[in-house]
Amino acid sequence: MAYAIMELGGRQWKVEPGTQVEINRLPSAVGATHTVDRVLLAHDGTRVRVGRPYLQGAQVVCEILAHRLGPKTISYHFRRRENWRKTVGHRQPLTRLLIKDIVFSEAPSAEKPTAMRKTRKERGDGA
Repeated sequence: MAYAIMELGGRQWKVEPGTQVEINRLPSAVGATHTVDRVLLAHDGTRVRVGRPYLQGAQVVCEILAHRLGPKTISYHFRRRENWRKTVGHRQPLTRLLIKDIVFSEAPSAEKPTAMRKTRKERGDGA
């Protein structure tokens, strides 16, 4: 069972192929394919890969199913003792995505192991 944790719209989503998620509105048209490169973690059924912060070569392929408005939230504003009231409503524009596939490429990692910092005793600084 493959899954991935991707970052999209300022949030992190755990997705699997065939699932649907609703995110903040994307500027693409309905029916278009959207590819997400910001994959934080991926599991292909046998191995877990963790990015630092993102995985190189991992992508989540999505299809845009619909654009819609979320539920209405109503807020009230008033000023005390002035007979002044105002009602404001808001509906967040959303996009529904269908997760088509999680793609892994076996590109070699370009990361070099980082050396640990030496302590003061090893450097000869101070006591």
